[in-house]
Amino acid sequence: MAIALLAALNCCACNAKVKQYKIQVVKEYPHDTSSYTQGLFFYDGRLYESTGQYGESTFRLVDMESGKALKRLDFNSKYFIEGSVVMGDKLYILTWESKLAFIYDAATLEYKSTVAYPREGWGITTDGKHLIASDGTARLYFMDAGYKVERTIDVKMDGRPIKYLNELEYIDGKIWANVYLTDMIVIINPNTGIVEGTVDCTGLLPRHLRDSRTDVLNGIAYNPANGKTYLTGKYWKRLYEVKLLEKK
Repeated sequence: MAIALLAALNCCACNAKVKQYKIQVVKEYPHDTSSYTQGLFFYDGRLYESTGQYGESTFRLVDMESGKALKRLDFNSKYFIEGSVVMGDKLYILTWESKLAFIYDAATLEYKSTVAYPREGWGITTDGKHLIASDGTARLYFMDAGYKVERTIDVKMDGRPIKYLNELEYIDGKIWANVYLTDMIVIINPNTGIVEGTVDCTGLLPRHLRDSRTDVLNGIAYNPANGKTYLTGKYWKRLYEVKLLEKK
């Protein structure tokens, strides 16, 4: 009976209607247009950002009012930096193709160690117990503090895999993920991998703030201190505080 009940619950979850949201801009802030945004998160009420591209990769403590870096780590040009997050007292930073990941002291940004990482690094977030990372596929990896995989989930919407999961953020018990090359964010159940909601960010950055270098939406940061959510993109001129409105 227990097995039958579990199967029924899974079936209901698979068939549950995906909620669709649009966004409303609450406030906007300047964003450094040299930032090819890869990771974006709050730690102790302060905004941090990792940026990519060979020869341009950095990690920054960002002043929201000006968009400027208050502290900055510059990486060797051989590294293309990807997602970043703090768990416990450590800062974790991924690289894209180098098969390496870094660990720093979260308070001082002092380098601690380099760890072998057996897949492409894309986005990373945390539920407070695990590091949760993407690799450009439909799979998310739940890892311990040493980047060792403890479990995985395959992300699906309406029974179909959602690939190109990129920058991640853990918000109110769900995983939010940018879908690379799109204006869509998906909201994922971390236990089942099922997409429970989509966020349409079309038009977030208006045309008059775009130029030839402006790239895609990428960057989700949730500040637990005030419950506010922020979005930006690669080389964008703005960081936006947003709230969700359910589509009808």
